[in-house]
Amino acid sequence: MTLIELGFGAIAGIIIIGALIFLIGLPFKIIWNSIIGAVILWLVNLTGLVAIKITFIHALIVGVFGVPGLILLIIYLNYFK
Repeated sequence: MTLIELGFGAIAGIIIIGALIFLIGLPFKIIWNSIIGAVILWLVNLTGLVAIKITFIHALIVGVFGVPGLILLIIYLNYFK
């Protein structure tokens, strides 16, 4: 085995490990963002200004898109639905 083959093998291994770490971590990131989104929706509901039903989809929207997602969700649920 030459040094070039060893280098290509090491690079391929690093890429594969990075891809696996990304694919394994992605569901946890989605779940974490959904939990944070549900907490934000709960806090918004505590204010009493708007009432948003806390569902997984709503929590995911707020968790992924943050404050702009929350604002768009409030606009959509109060004015278009």
